[in-house]
Amino acid sequence: MKAKDTIFIGFTLFALFFGAGNLIYPVSLGIESGTSYIPAIIGFVITGVGMPIITVAAISLVRNGAVQLAGRVHPTFGLLFTAMVYLVIGPFFAIPRAANVAFETGVAPFLNGEALTLFLFTVVFFISVYWVSRNPSKLVDRVGQILTPALFLAILALVIGSFFMLDGPIQPAGEKYEAQPFFTGFVEGYLTMDAIASLAFGIIVVSSFRDRGVTDPKELTSRTLKAGLVTAAGLASVYIAIGWIGAKMATEGTYDNGSAILSGAAQIMYGDVGTVLLGLIVGLACFTTCVGLTVACGQFFSKRIPGLSYQAVILIVTFISFGISNIGLNQIISYSVPVLVFFYPITIVLVALTFMGRLFNHSPYVYRGAILLTAIIGLYDGLVAFGTDVSFITPLVSQLPLYELNLSWVFPAILGGILGMLFQYFKGQTRTSESYQN
Repeated sequence: MKAKDTIFIGFTLFALFFGAGNLIYPVSLGIESGTSYIPAIIGFVITGVGMPIITVAAISLVRNGAVQLAGRVHPTFGLLFTAMVYLVIGPFFAIPRAANVAFETGVAPFLNGEALTLFLFTVVFFISVYWVSRNPSKLVDRVGQILTPALFLAILALVIGSFFMLDGPIQPAGEKYEAQPFFTGFVEGYLTMDAIASLAFGIIVVSSFRDRGVTDPKELTSRTLKAGLVTAAGLASVYIAIGWIGAKMATEGTYDNGSAILSGAAQIMYGDVGTVLLGLIVGLACFTTCVGLTVACGQFFSKRIPGLSYQAVILIVTFISFGISNIGLNQIISYSVPVLVFFYPITIVLVALTFMGRLFNHSPYVYRGAILLTAIIGLYDGLVAFGTDVSFITPLVSQLPLYELNLSWVFPAILGGILGMLFQYFKGQTRTSESYQN
């Protein structure tokens, strides 16, 4: 296998990852973090880039993808958790968000951004997504190969322009980033959804290497990591560049979301031509991402739900995505945050246990203990993010280490794993004792 194949697969993974969240959240971080931009973006890159690549590497260690990875907790949990992952990266959050970013960037700057305009845009958008998803072939990969360099060039033009045409001073950090910018950026990296999406995309990378004759487990993981580094370099470069644009845009006006900030920057620097170019490229990038996610959902659910065909699944996915898209980008972001705050810690713990599994022979009790306590704290954090009154338990949770850094799940995850290990040990001792008595 040639080195260029690894690079090509790395670019393919970049094309799969690069969608709406990769554009709107870094630029929002930049405008909000201001003078604390550097520690904030470092934290963001760790979870927005590092975690997805590590998760893809974890997928290379198992043969049946995310279902087997999560199935180490319990087979039923593996199936249900993976199904929820596909719903999160599919019709409930990621697809509607991508459609809205395409609208906000490519249509709203030129036309009235009212509900009717969004409705008409999403009708055309999702009919197109459904039509292409019916017989996807290799269209998504091919378009991705064209879009990836084009998108880099467009972002490069924006970044270069920001150095010469955006001369406003960097503003002080907002309240959100004032105290702990690194850890705030770390949690904000959840919002890209990429670590969750990598549970689905990882098997694509692994299959690509296997199709090229890589069968040795160690070589497969090594190749996957190398391809991941190519992806990581691209994602990190884009995040840092776009975040810097946000930091420079703080004195240019008030914006509702990251999409509006990017459109405003393109307009300031290059006029209508810049806005059109950005809108076209972002729109196509979001479109191919939506097609890829729709196809992934279609393939996953049609294989696991008897009597439900691939065509029926993608029709349901596009219809649900269309409906949710019309509540607007800000609303989608607001209700997706609690879900991601719940899901991300579980994903991180699953991946960590996969790499450490040899230390405890992948005991299901260790997985169950760690995931159970992580999920409890994640549920609490999710309810808080949703605005639910859980003040009756806050005094207890607030005593956990790292609570102030929004990482209160770390200690319970470790404790749950230790308890699971002890349970496994004493269970083994009990069986040994019974065998002696018999």
